[in-house]
Formats: sequence, structure tokens, C-alpha cells
Amino acid sequence: MARPREFDTDMAVEQAMGLFWRRGYHATPVPRLTALLGIGSGSLYAAFGSKDGLYARSLARYCDGLVAALERDVRAGSDIRTALRTLLLAMVTTDLADPERGCLLVRAATERAAHDGTVKQVHTAMTAAESVLTEALRRAQARGELGSGHDPVELARFLTTFIQGIHVMGQARADRAFLESAVTGALKALD
Repeated sequence: MARPREFDTDMAVEQAMGLFWRRGYHATPVPRLTALLGIGSGSLYAAFGSKDGLYARSLARYCDGLVAALERDVRAGSDIRTALRTLLLAMVTTDLADPERGCLLVRAATERAAHDGTVKQVHTAMTAAESVLTEALRRAQARGELGSGHDPVELARFLTTFIQGIHVMGQARADRAFLESAVTGALKALD
């Protein structure tokens, strides 16, 4: 008879996500994970199959939260420009506060580009972010906040790419003035 699991797997995923986010996949060995989670390697493998399995669950949690926050934030402003400016400047502030942490999605895309499962997860998250932005831009266009000559899909793809660039520049220690100027320039695409 198998022993019942004696740890909270959701909490383990959350804690592992923080470690992978800060250190990356390769710099996070199994002994460090098991020490953080307070479990043995057998428990880790029984619950998640492997370090890859735990990483995939952690990345999925991060991506789900990222897309949900994006959707919430693009609906928060009185208009699309205000919502996007607020969202982008909040990202700048977060990245500047802890530039080493950066964005787990960017880290996953660069560190695990040869891992098909991770690439698929990153692609799925980027597609979901693009969809959220596309719908927000379509709503803005219907309200007259965005000219009819703009293609919401094209703008959403630009913004999805720009958001990742903001994260990379934050990790590269660009200063606030540089990043705020970049946000101002990016928002001109909505004019």
C-alpha cells in the first residue's frame, strides 16, 4: 500500500516556481529543490515525475498568473492607452526593483529553447497574452479609442514582443528614464 502524500503539492509548485524564477532551471539542482520543499527526492519524483515535471508545473502556474493579471490590467484603465501605460510602467517598476529576477517566461524561452515542452508552454502563454491584448484592442477600437486603420492583431503582437523586451532591458539594468521613454514610444503605435 502506497503511503499518502505528506506535503502540499500546490505549495511545492509555488515554492519551486520562485526558485526556478530566481535561479533558472539549470542552476536549480534537485537537492536544492528538495531542501526548499522539505521533502525527499523520492517524494519529488512520486509527485511530479521528475525535475522537468515540477518545472513544467511551475512554469504553467506562472503563465496562468501572468495571463490572468494581463487580462485584469488591460480592463482596469478608463481607456486602452491609460491601461497599457499603467501596465507597462508597473512592469518597469517591478523589474527595476529586482532586476536579477526578471521574467520567468523570458528565462524559460532563453534557457530552455532546446526543450520542446518548455518551448510549447512559452508559445502557449505568448499566444494567450496576444489574445488578451487583441481583444482589449478590439474593444478599444469599437469604443473609438483606436483608429479603424489599426490592426488589433498586429498591435497585440507588437505589444507582446515589447513586453518581453521591457523585461530583458530591465535585467540588462536599463534605467527608469530609458524604460519610460521606450514605453512612451511603444504607445505611439496606438496613435
